[in-house]
Amino acid sequence: MRRRSRRAGNFPRDRACFTVRAARQSRLLAIPSLPLATDAFILAKRPSSDAFQGFSAFSPSQGLLLILQRLSRKSAASATPLDLFDEVALLLESPNQGQTWFVKEARLVQRSAGIGTSYETLRLASALANLIVRNPVPEESRPAVAGLLRTAFAAFASDPRPDIVYFKSLYRFARDEGYPLKQHWFPTLPAADRATVAALVNQPLAGQTAPAAEVTRLLRRLEEYLRGHSEILLE
Repeated sequence: MRRRSRRAGNFPRDRACFTVRAARQSRLLAIPSLPLATDAFILAKRPSSDAFQGFSAFSPSQGLLLILQRLSRKSAASATPLDLFDEVALLLESPNQGQTWFVKEARLVQRSAGIGTSYETLRLASALANLIVRNPVPEESRPAVAGLLRTAFAAFASDPRPDIVYFKSLYRFARDEGYPLKQHWFPTLPAADRATVAALVNQPLAGQTAPAAEVTRLLRRLEEYLRGHSEILLE
């Protein structure tokens, strides 16, 4: 009985020692947070919590990232609240090997504030942003997509023809992804439509005069072709 009593009396101390050893081993095996410094475009808001706002962001070097920014009730000069269509320089940290990234520092590079002044502009700029979110961009194409986003968001913010900005952007995205629009889609159009598409694609925005109804009709033709002849997810 005394032997049984000694074991019972030693058990809490043994368990405590085991807990300490397990904690030490856990610390030794813990994977350190992964740091990342990158520029990025904020494309979409994700569900938020009481403490963090989530975003889908596109990095020219990393592709699509899920980032989380802490929501602060106190204003701080060093804090830059992220917003849709921002181009930002980020210092990130991931505790799970890149599945999610926490914003440690953020510096605003360019804010396209004019996008929010028109519902149609906001709708089409969001459509372009979501196009990039839905379609994985291969590493070799990421710099071109970053250039497309920079050009398109600036145009959406300043030009009165968001329909033409979106048409140009979708055409450029599909072309840069390797789809032969000029060789396969363009020849299927009537002569008058080919002339209009050539102007939409090649002329600067300032010189565009195509009626909105024509742009919408041709955009539908382009989207119909891409649904049937590409792997691009439009919606």
